[in-house]
Amino acid sequence: MAAISGRGATHNQASRRFNLAAREADGDWLDAIEAIDGPAHKLRTSVSLITPRTIISRNASPDIAFSQSINAYAGCEHGCIYCFARPTHAYHDLSPGLDFETMLFAKPDAAALLRSELSRRSYIAAPIAMGTNTDPYQPIEKDWRITRQILEVMVECRHPVFITTKSDRIVRDIDLLADLARDNLVAVMISVTTLDPRIARTLEPRAPHPERRIAAITRLAEAGIPVSANMSPIIPAINDHEIEQMVARLATAGARDVNYILVRLPHEVAPLFRAWLDVHYPDRAAKVMALIRDIRGGRDNDPDFGSRMRGQGVWADLTRTRFTKARRKAGLGQERINIRADLFRPPAGAQMQLF
Repeated sequence: MAAISGRGATHNQASRRFNLAAREADGDWLDAIEAIDGPAHKLRTSVSLITPRTIISRNASPDIAFSQSINAYAGCEHGCIYCFARPTHAYHDLSPGLDFETMLFAKPDAAALLRSELSRRSYIAAPIAMGTNTDPYQPIEKDWRITRQILEVMVECRHPVFITTKSDRIVRDIDLLADLARDNLVAVMISVTTLDPRIARTLEPRAPHPERRIAAITRLAEAGIPVSANMSPIIPAINDHEIEQMVARLATAGARDVNYILVRLPHEVAPLFRAWLDVHYPDRAAKVMALIRDIRGGRDNDPDFGSRMRGQGVWADLTRTRFTKARRKAGLGQERINIRADLFRPPAGAQMQLF
């Protein structure tokens, strides 16, 4: 396998559910297209439409701080090799590998569906998280503007929202976010994995440059929007040497707090990540995986609630200690961001408005 310019995955990993690699050629001309045209045809980004019946997903995981979420898109062009959402592409009969970052899905009816669900008599307002699966501000948001349409509904209804992204494109919606922030209805988390653009180019090839994300933190903070940062994921022997520098830099930029998540490799992500290591870091691939297995109790991944976020063992404990000291030195961790939900009002025209 070899690196593919502008992409995170090195290949299309076979799907756990649909066993894509086991399909046999049937004589169609598509079987020979790579030999005729080369592999580039597979690397063009395409966008298909999804028309779900509902848009709010419910979550009952005990180690996640939100109960509701919205994902405007499926798949993500940022191409982060570590992305734990990659296995979800198997549900579309596509690979969690290159397909995940090149064959995307948009939900153009998302805002209308949200308006409908918020109009129900039974609906109880609670913060809705965005960016929990794939990034709401990935490149296609520039044209589709689905995330912005969702935020417009949030503003109208005074509904609380929490946004996670690794894109500076979020500043394009600073007008809506500032409106929500005035009533403590929004919190934003910007993910910055590394300060080294050389690492970023292979780790998350189509995500904005780290400096642009840091500049976005400053812009949001200056606009009065509560913004924190996330060094996620921390990968042993890849970016863990940056912990102290990262925390200090993000605090200076205006982040109210900085958190982290240790790398997770669920399902098909593990073999994709190992292939990425073999291509980009062959000198330390075995060391990285040995440390990850130490964190995860001897496995590539720990799926158990609670421990999946914290990790275990000497390396996990050391990382936690370093991060705690770095936050304390930067003066972080003293402020808690609270989002209120008591200002919610159903969308204009909803039946509830008549009473």
